[in-house]
Amino acid sequence: QVQLVESGGGLVQPGGSLRLSCVGSGFNFSRYRMNWLRQAPGKGLEWVSHISVGGALTMYDESVRGRFTISRDNPKSTMYLQMNDLKPEDTAVYYCNVTSLGLRGPGTQVTVSS
Repeated sequence: QVQLVESGGGLVQPGGSLRLSCVGSGFNFSRYRMNWLRQAPGKGLEWVSHISVGGALTMYDESVRGRFTISRDNPKSTMYLQMNDLKPEDTAVYYCNVTSLGLRGPGTQVTVSS
């Protein structure tokens, strides 16, 4: 079964950190560029970050640049999002995505609140 599954979300105080993981299965993970997306309450889906096939090229939305780091471990079919200095406006459901496959995981909730 072709799928992506995210994990690592939770409740964290402002200024805290979380690391999200996304595990892919049923397809050749190492051949696809990937993204992290998020959807805040009452808002549309927003692109957060992108990583190339080999991991050398990364891109970030301006709102997270300098605080979030995307990475991947192809032998483990896993992509990560290290999130530091979290802010209340980072509260959202976070999804991993492979655009070329039309594939997105079920998401993991991140809540930043004191």
